[in-house]
Amino acid sequence: MGKKAKGINAAKKLKNRRINGRWHSKWYVKKVMNLKEKSDPLKGSSQAKGIVLEKIQLEAKQPNSAMRKCVRVQLTKNGKQISAFLPGDGATKLVDEHDEVLVECIGGSMGKSKGDIPGVRWQVIKVNNQSLNALRRGKIEKARK
Repeated sequence: MGKKAKGINAAKKLKNRRINGRWHSKWYVKKVMNLKEKSDPLKGSSQAKGIVLEKIQLEAKQPNSAMRKCVRVQLTKNGKQISAFLPGDGATKLVDEHDEVLVECIGGSMGKSKGDIPGVRWQVIKVNNQSLNALRRGKIEKARK
């Protein structure tokens, strides 16, 4: 790689060098080519509603051996299916099949899965428009459908 251009007429060369160099950053490429919106089931939004298809248990990654409680959710906006984590103790008892849930990003590094749950990038925050956290703590009762 050559040195940077210097001198009185170097502006155009330096500008082009900066433009070409930006394509070596994966963050720049993702942003410019809208790769997040294309690959993300939520299509770039922070939260989405969906219908619970089934409750599943996923085995945690090494060195842990727990069974993490999750649900398969079909998003109402585009029909795509995702796995969403049920946070907290006893949350799986509060969610049934065909319930409407609100999911959000779980907050793993670089938009990936968090902790020891393999391939799960979302978590449930509401069940039938009621906060899962409040339901778990007994502040409110689950609504009848």
